[in-house]
Amino acid sequence: MNSDKLSEALYNKYIAPTKKQRTSAIGIEIEMPVVKLDGSAVEENEVIAAADEFRSEFSFREEGRDEDCNVNTMTDPQSGDNLSFDCSYSNLELSLGKGEDLNEIYSRFVKYYKFLQGVLAKRNCTLTGMGINPHYNINHNKPVPNERYRMLYHYLHSYHKYEDTINMRFHDRPDFGTFTSASQVQLDVSHDELIDTLNVFGMLEPYKSVLFANSYLPEYPDYLCSRNMLWERSMQGYNPHNVGMFSQKLASVDELIEYIKSQSVYCTMRDGRYIDFKPTAVRDFFTLDKLSGEYYDGKTYQTTEFSPQESDLQYLRTFKFEDLTFRGTIEYRSSCCQPIKDVMTVAAFHTGLSSQLGELKELIESDTTIYTHGYSAAELQNLLSMRELPPFIDRKGLSSQLIRILDAAADGLNKRGKNEAHFLDPLYERAERLTNPAMELVSGLENGEPLDKFIEEYGRL
Repeated sequence: MNSDKLSEALYNKYIAPTKKQRTSAIGIEIEMPVVKLDGSAVEENEVIAAADEFRSEFSFREEGRDEDCNVNTMTDPQSGDNLSFDCSYSNLELSLGKGEDLNEIYSRFVKYYKFLQGVLAKRNCTLTGMGINPHYNINHNKPVPNERYRMLYHYLHSYHKYEDTINMRFHDRPDFGTFTSASQVQLDVSHDELIDTLNVFGMLEPYKSVLFANSYLPEYPDYLCSRNMLWERSMQGYNPHNVGMFSQKLASVDELIEYIKSQSVYCTMRDGRYIDFKPTAVRDFFTLDKLSGEYYDGKTYQTTEFSPQESDLQYLRTFKFEDLTFRGTIEYRSSCCQPIKDVMTVAAFHTGLSSQLGELKELIESDTTIYTHGYSAAELQNLLSMRELPPFIDRKGLSSQLIRILDAAADGLNKRGKNEAHFLDPLYERAERLTNPAMELVSGLENGEPLDKFIEEYGRL
């Protein structure tokens, strides 16, 4: 596929959908750790049994089974709500079908969550609202037994092949996908606002680190938000254009397409089997006659060669903080799972600000609180993910700017006329105190409070 044809294919996949009529619908995905209350490892069969009870209670339709014939994804045909497991059976995900009203979406979540907590409690398990499973070093951390997650697990563990050939320091937790939990929201984006949205929300990321950090990992004690680091210093970050933030402001749709060409493909399917291979930039991938990769034959991994096909574009899976999807939406991916009582804060924050793009742009582009000290947005995002704020940042000024941003989000929600701004209330307290769930956890643990207290507290509605 030549460069012009590739540009056309990428335009049709990613850009053309943004020209269709836009809505105000919201899609929310909430991943939650499953924890065994007696401090032992979560047993997959117990979680699967709880999911089966859930499916029966709510008449969800079976959508997929793992290789042991366990139903592991199910959907409500009316609402589009879905229950699945992200990477492992100790990470349960509720994807709430597109809705127009955050209150209505939340009421569905509450209904599902209460039932799940009841059936899990019978098995001495619980869900909780943390970005890192608090028993990550106790659980089995095995991938869900299916083609996709086995491939991903194998790919992430392949980093040893590249340690001496790439200027990158990999972490040693390639199993991180099995114990990290996110709160993600998808919002429609119009073609006219696409570039501004990516640029402005990218510059917002350092502020989000302060508000939403909730993934403390003792191996990396400086970080309050370790999830992003775990992605960036893994095989997912072999090509830095696949993860994190855009390194510079985008000027046009054409530049965005060129950026997508620079992102890497690392897997595809042939004959019903996933093949993973050395990450290869899209613009290079389609110039090759053959590539070599590995696939699982049911017993061991085998080497194979294959030729690129245009259909391989569907396997271009990136993990940008602001990820443009083929649906004409932007998926905001950088936020950790939040304490369950604050579960709607991430969606409310992004929904409100997405309709206040002009005001948010002015707030961010005129910012002197963090953006006048010689650091890029990506560097600031990393710095503000740390436990200690950089000494050059004025704490009072940071708090005031966060409140201005939250006021803009509240204005956006109020204009929707659906009484949704109350979901932002917990964020105002965090902004005033410059705290977040991870900071509260670390402070409590250091003061002798037991981890079990936070598992219960962060799992409470």
